[in-house]
Amino acid sequence: MITGASGFIGSFLCEESLQRGFSTWAALRATSSKRWLKYEGLQFVELNLTNPSALQQQLIDCGVRFDVVIHAAGATKCLKAEDFDFHNYQCTRNLVEALMAADMMPRQFIYLSSLSATYGSIYGESKLKTEAWLQQTIGEGLVIFRPTGVYGPREKDYFMMAKSIKQHVDFSVGFQPQILTFVYVKDLTGAIFAAIEKGVTSGIFNVTDGGDYPSERFAELIQQELDIRHVLHIKAPLWVLKVISIVSEEFGKMTGKPSTLNRDKYKMMAQRDWRCDIRPMIEVLGYHPQWQLPRGVKETIAWYKKENWI
Repeated sequence: MITGASGFIGSFLCEESLQRGFSTWAALRATSSKRWLKYEGLQFVELNLTNPSALQQQLIDCGVRFDVVIHAAGATKCLKAEDFDFHNYQCTRNLVEALMAADMMPRQFIYLSSLSATYGSIYGESKLKTEAWLQQTIGEGLVIFRPTGVYGPREKDYFMMAKSIKQHVDFSVGFQPQILTFVYVKDLTGAIFAAIEKGVTSGIFNVTDGGDYPSERFAELIQQELDIRHVLHIKAPLWVLKVISIVSEEFGKMTGKPSTLNRDKYKMMAQRDWRCDIRPMIEVLGYHPQWQLPRGVKETIAWYKKENWI
């Protein structure tokens, strides 16, 4: 069972699971879109992670005892700081407690965390808090993945960069050198299913493509794939980004729609070094990244073009 199945990463997890021959259930809210879930053989279960009492009954009514649960549901942007805690921590707790109460705990519970858990943003802190509770509550059987920035087809935040470059403008911030890491969505799913097929039942695994990149590299590769020769590169000081983030966040509160750019996102964008150790992923899971940044960007831009996003 894969929670958050209608999302960018969740939909790829469903696709990978089916390709590997697993009986696969996509867990969705009643209002979730199935746009990226039109796979033959995929089964669906409606779960309301915000309602503990209803959640347990929904699991029981499903009538399936899952061997593996991949918990990919969560929030990356919220109107209020406390919403991160609710959607990432409390809803995860609701799910695990409902599984336990229904005597349906799987042999593997895989939690999709974030590399941001190590960098002190509100979002990251909600992920770290959730990790700690899961480790204390589940113990053996818990596997945690901390991907860095995930990009690929269907993803919308990095798409905004491609859209901007298509319009001959590239905006970046901060004058100090910045080292970034990335992971193509298929490498993330590959690492997760390596853990499933090897039967790994404990561990925290950072996930990147193994490369460390200067901040401008992603934009350069997008420009190359779009065959855009002239781009205006605008680099602004961090305080400008902070002001824009505050204004964008307040506008989001007025409209009732969470903004991609906000105070918390600013903290992550201001971080200058996103390097991490992926040796456990390679040594324990036996998974070596297959999509280094040039290959991943090439496939992503090709998909954007095919789908007429750009």
